This record gives sequence, C-alpha cells and structure tokens, in this order.
Amino acid sequence: MESAIPPEPVGSVPPSEHQRHGPETSPRTAIGGRVLVLNATYAPINVCTVRRAVVLLLKDKAELVERGRWELHSESSTVARPVVIRLVTYVNVPRDAHRRKITRRAVFARDSWTCQYCGSRSNLTVDHVIPRSKGGSSSWENIVASCAPCNRRKADRLPRQAGMHPRRAPRTPRAEIFIHVASPTIPQAWLQYLPQAA
Repeated sequence: MESAIPPEPVGSVPPSEHQRHGPETSPRTAIGGRVLVLNATYAPINVCTVRRAVVLLLKDKAELVERGRWELHSESSTVARPVVIRLVTYVNVPRDAHRRKITRRAVFARDSWTCQYCGSRSNLTVDHVIPRSKGGSSSWENIVASCAPCNRRKADRLPRQAGMHPRRAPRTPRAEIFIHVASPTIPQAWLQYLPQAA
C-alpha cells in the first residue's frame, strides 16, 4: 500500500452483507475522499484514496465491501465508488503503535477532542502531565489534550501542585485512532468496522 499502515489490527468484524450501498456522495466528491481498508479478517488497518482503492480492486488485491451510490467512469469501464474495501490476502501489521509519531491531532483524537482537565472541546493544545522541566517525557503516557486556559493555569507545575489531574490516564492509543487521524470525518458506512471505544 502507498501509505503507512496503522499498527496492530483492532478487532474483527464478522463478514456480513457484502456489496451494500454506502453513504450517498455527489459526482463532485465521488473521486475525492477516503476509503477504509480492512484486512482479510475485516479488521480496519488503513485509510487510502479512492484512486488507490480502485487500483487495488482492479488488480484483484481487494474486494468491495461498501460502495457509494455514484459510479466512477473511465473511457472503457465503470466501477462503483468504493467506501470500504477488504484485502484479499492477510497483511501482517507490525505492533509498533508506541513508536508512531506523536502529533497534536493524534493526541486530540485519542482524548476524544476534549480537554482532559475541564472537559472543554475548544481551543485545544497539548500538555505534558509531568512538565519536561521536571523530567517528564514526550511520550503517549505523559501527553494529554488540554484547553489553552487549563494549560496556562497548570503552567509548569506537577499535577498535585496545580491540583489538576487528567480525567483519564494518558496511554498509547489503539490502532483505530490513526484511522480517525487520517480521515477528517468518519463516514457512516465505516462505523460498523471501527471499535466504538478509543
């Protein structure tokens, strides 16, 4: 595949009705957007472009699981606009989530786009729970989403000094978080293949 594959398959969805119609798209967005890629076991492992998904389908490396209502046309053929595809052959996905680059968007997605101190969903930044100046690391287990006011209030203090503790202990995210990072919006047709809890 062209793009990096998120680590570790994240739960399997049993095969159900194949070739079902997915969300409605317009001709203008039919070639744009993203396609959810499932492993042969139906575990979500990646997000790719529509173009890449069509190539995988035409090369018989994947099968169509969910399709949009619009079709894609070329000079000599017509194909359904893929929304979810499944790889025909199982891909062994490396278990290296802890090594993935930590980005603000990944931290926000892991923390459900919510300040871990007050619950606000606006003006988000990231905060080192144990400040770097006090020996805190830049690891998944020490970084949380924080609104700017909470970040300023906590400043360069330890949680007990500031009286501010994260609502949930920060941890390495499960692999499906990187699907949320790769796609700005999650189409309805993807939801049944993605675990509900982050």
